[in-house]
Amino acid sequence: MSGTGTESRGGLEISALRVEFDGFTAVDGVDLSVAPGDLRFLIGPNGAGKTTLVDAVTGLARATGSVRFEGAELLGRPVHRIARAGVGRTFQTATVFENLTVLTNLDIAAGSGRSAATLLRRRRGIPDAVAEALETIGLTALRDRPAGVLAHGQKQWLEIGMLLVQNVRLLLLDEPVAGMSHEERDATGALLHRIAGERTVVVIEHDMDFLRSYARTVSVLHAGRVLSEGTVDEVRADPAVQEVYLGTAEDAAAVAEAEAVTRA
Repeated sequence: MSGTGTESRGGLEISALRVEFDGFTAVDGVDLSVAPGDLRFLIGPNGAGKTTLVDAVTGLARATGSVRFEGAELLGRPVHRIARAGVGRTFQTATVFENLTVLTNLDIAAGSGRSAATLLRRRRGIPDAVAEALETIGLTALRDRPAGVLAHGQKQWLEIGMLLVQNVRLLLLDEPVAGMSHEERDATGALLHRIAGERTVVVIEHDMDFLRSYARTVSVLHAGRVLSEGTVDEVRADPAVQEVYLGTAEDAAAVAEAEAVTRA
């Protein structure tokens, strides 16, 4: 699924990416192309190299090869330079300032050169970018609540909002719906669709129901390599993917039949 033309220049282009730890190859020559505005799900068994790949893109893991976003090479840059290039990520556990309000968390993320004292003072107005992020993540009514009292899903939405106010154009989200209720999961899926049109979003995920409902395209990693890519239906029908996840194509057919009976 290689991008061409404008998509190739504006999206995420990973070529021959390789990450090794003490002789162990965690990412083994990955080529990956994600077009601008895509909502790409990255899946695979534990140890497939998904999080390590994201670590390499964001500068947290040393790698060889090439990672280009909007035409600029990211490999070799320090973490803060990669962030300034419009790349941001979340982790499985939300990292927010729990003793500060939702609004202050977003204010701090937005920065804008203001001093800490100014950020902590109650102000009459709210910057447009912060107000827009509050609306997008659905936390406007909770803007004056301490982040620590938010529900699990709301903390994840706040962390995504903290990336939005930094004008992040490539969001890399590590299992954003882990531990969420069904309602929170659906709200998160709707949020990802809202933000993906203007930004490129890559989601590491294990929840197959969530993937089937919200992924636009899927890349499957296995043993540090790309095993399959395509739409959800294309990937699910790939015999190589069925074997990795279910053992054999016959097992996959049995599971599919069981799922059909359950849905009926």
